[in-house]
Amino acid sequence: MVRGPCAATSAGRLVLLMPNDAGAGATPPGDDAPAAMVLAAGLGRRMRPLTATQPKPLVRVAGVTLLDRALDLLARGGVREAVVNVHYMADRVEAHLAARPRGISIRISDERAGLLETGGGIVRALPMLQTDPFLAINADNVWVDSPEPAVCQLRRRWRESTMDALLLMVPLARAFNHGGRGDFHMDACGRLSRRRPGRVAPFVFTGLQLLSKRLFAGEAERPFSMNLLWDRAAASGRLYGLVHQGLWFDVGTAAAVPATEAQLATL
Repeated sequence: MVRGPCAATSAGRLVLLMPNDAGAGATPPGDDAPAAMVLAAGLGRRMRPLTATQPKPLVRVAGVTLLDRALDLLARGGVREAVVNVHYMADRVEAHLAARPRGISIRISDERAGLLETGGGIVRALPMLQTDPFLAINADNVWVDSPEPAVCQLRRRWRESTMDALLLMVPLARAFNHGGRGDFHMDACGRLSRRRPGRVAPFVFTGLQLLSKRLFAGEAERPFSMNLLWDRAAASGRLYGLVHQGLWFDVGTAAAVPATEAQLATL
């Protein structure tokens, strides 16, 4: 179980402060609710032409932006505080967050001067993330929760003594729109190992993870991928996975948007 207060922080820029109001099914935040990092600074090149005139996080799927879907997923799991990084069309993203009619307390991690990728972006935001562990979520996927929110499942599964990272996974066979060969293998205890080159792996990373700050110890603020830290955690046996019990959609391309909307319409 995750512990630690979600205290307010003076770092970064506060753009929205509202009570957690995710609607039906929301989990009361509680004192042990983790803070979250929303990775929303990507250029969205694979989603062109949709991203020629708007940032990727504001692309709508079935009438709801990808960014709002990520924030709503966090809110359902009781999250009260989040950091959102911005780069491409950053002003548009900030304006959208400021106008968001419901949500959680959000701070901006500004990457206008240069993209830091997933790992570097989190390093920059660490001083604003007031819990350990904390959540990180990609703003280019769509999740459909099972009766227990995915965030709550991660919090319940977390073991401080054995884990540095806990990734929410989905079976490759249930990874809608995903054209890859899978990302990880998972043993009976939940430990993850990488797919070997040229092989197929049974699990795909969904974009949601629970991370310990010790994973970033000694890391400077520079552009680098979380893959570097995942490999480090895996080498020490501290990279774990949890299988998502709901649905998941990879929405990384323009073609994936109508395909996802068609699937959601059948639910």
